[in-house]
Amino acid sequence: MKNFRDYNELDRRNYITLSTGEYYPDILVDACNLYKPVLETFSQILKRSESSKSLFANICNVPNPWMRIQLCRVFRKYASPETPVELLKKKSLVKKICDDFGDGFRPINEVQEKFDSRPMPDETICAILWEYKDRGKKGYDLTEKFFDLIESKFDDLIIWGPRRSGSDVQASSFWKNYPNLSRPLDFVISSPDKKKIYAVGLARYDGDRGGAQEDDRTGGYKNCSDEILKYVHDNGLKTKVIFLNDGPGLLLGSMWEDYSKIEERYPNEVKVVTLRMVEERLTPEWLKGEE
Repeated sequence: MKNFRDYNELDRRNYITLSTGEYYPDILVDACNLYKPVLETFSQILKRSESSKSLFANICNVPNPWMRIQLCRVFRKYASPETPVELLKKKSLVKKICDDFGDGFRPINEVQEKFDSRPMPDETICAILWEYKDRGKKGYDLTEKFFDLIESKFDDLIIWGPRRSGSDVQASSFWKNYPNLSRPLDFVISSPDKKKIYAVGLARYDGDRGGAQEDDRTGGYKNCSDEILKYVHDNGLKTKVIFLNDGPGLLLGSMWEDYSKIEERYPNEVKVVTLRMVEERLTPEWLKGEE
């Protein structure tokens, strides 16, 4: 059976599954329709806020979670680009964010001036917000297609985990004595009664990656396989590790080489695959430990 490294550079692109995108400026009509209410709400809150700190606090009091997150993104663009966007999403951190970053907020009168200088709806910021809309969708599509492939290929096994969105499966939820209580997994392949775990793994769609992102991904995979296989060996199990990766990012930089090295550290126990490799590389013999 071919190893991940064995796919030569000329053929690799034939094993990548591309996810379709959307054209600019075609998206602008839909983007403006979707985000015009967000900008109108931001305008209303802006007009009744006496400072940028109170603007942020008032935004965080908006009860609708989706609307609140969009307003926070607009706030970050207009008033506080240095504030981490993930912090802005947390209502409980309002005071801390104002204490830590508030002195750098753009003054409220300048925010009002800049906001009023733009049309309503502002196509530019609507297009920026639209980019967030489907973030993660390619990854969801990838796992859904993988689940379908496994279910059609192995009628005597089951695959479980978040088919699209949803909470990850924790290794400790089925291996009760697993030492790391926060080892998230994207999928588990097992017997129908879930008593025999044949494989666990992670799935990621790489649109375009490089530099530190490459190191983070491959370093995380190395740690994951080390940790899981130590538990597997210590407990006399035969569970395999599968890293499902796809997308054009695999062809960039050293990604293919780095994934090859991860697979080669544990011959016959770790496989890195794209969707198009599933049929030839995830065989019943390998998965069930019969090779």
